[in-house]
Amino acid sequence: MRSREVDPLLELGVRPLSARSVVLSLLLGAHPPQLPARQLVRCVEEFGVSEATVRVALTRMVSAGDLARDGSVYRLSERLIERQRVQDALMNPRVVTWDGNWQLTVVIATGRSRPERNDLRAALTSLRLAELREGVWLRPANLSDEPADGWSFLRGQIDEVTQQFLSRPTGDPVELARTLWPLESWATTARKLVRGLSATSEPVHRFAAATATPRHLLLDPILPPDLLPADWPARELRDVYGRYLEELTAIARSGEDPAARDHDRADRGTCVD
Repeated sequence: MRSREVDPLLELGVRPLSARSVVLSLLLGAHPPQLPARQLVRCVEEFGVSEATVRVALTRMVSAGDLARDGSVYRLSERLIERQRVQDALMNPRVVTWDGNWQLTVVIATGRSRPERNDLRAALTSLRLAELREGVWLRPANLSDEPADGWSFLRGQIDEVTQQFLSRPTGDPVELARTLWPLESWATTARKLVRGLSATSEPVHRFAAATATPRHLLLDPILPPDLLPADWPARELRDVYGRYLEELTAIARSGEDPAARDHDRADRGTCVD
C-alpha cells in the first residue's frame, strides 16, 4: 500500500496562508515596511491568493489599523512597526562571554490579575527566561544588558514586579538547561524549517516555512555553546531565514518572479508591472 505523502505545511504546523498573513509577512520582513499596492497584489498572487482577495484584505487591514495607506503605498501601522522593531531585536539578541553565572528573576508582586500575570509570563519568556518553579525564573547570564529596542521595552515591564540576582547552580548546568528548555524538540523543528526554506522549489511551502520561523526563533533560549547539544541549528536557521528575507524583499522591489527564481528563472510572469 502506498504511503500518504505528508503536506510540508502540516508537518511544520503551519496553517494555509491567508492574504492577511502573506501581506503582513512581506511587510514585517521589509525595511522600510512599505510597498506600493500593485507590487503587494502581484507578489501575494504568486503564493496562491487571488487579486480580489488581496485587495479586500488590504482594505480590511487599513480599517483594522494594521496598515496605513498613503496614496498607492501601503505601510505597517505604528503599532506593527513597533512589533517589527521588537521582533528584530528579540530574534537577534546581543550575547556576551558566559562566566558561569545565571540570572535569577524572582516575581515579588502579589495580587495581580490573570491578564497581568499572563503578560508578565509572556515578557519573561520573550526575554528567554525559563520557569524553575512558580515565580522563579532563570537563565545563563550571557545576554547583554545594553539597551535595545524590544529588550528595553520588555525589561521595563518586569523591573517593577521582580527582583534580579546572579547565582550559580550547585548541580550540572547542562542537565539544568535540558530540564528548563525542550532543546531536542526545538532543534528538530528548526531543522524542518531549514529544509522548508532551502530544500524545496515550491514557493508556497518556502513562504509558509518563513512565516513560522520568527515564532520559532523567539523560542530559541540563546544558551552558551557549552550548554547546547551538538550541531545546534539556530545559527543555520537564522542565516537561511535572513537570506530568504533578502530574496523576498528583492522580489517585491525589483519585480522578479519567485516561481521563476525557483525554476531556473523560467518565463512565468513578474511580481510587479
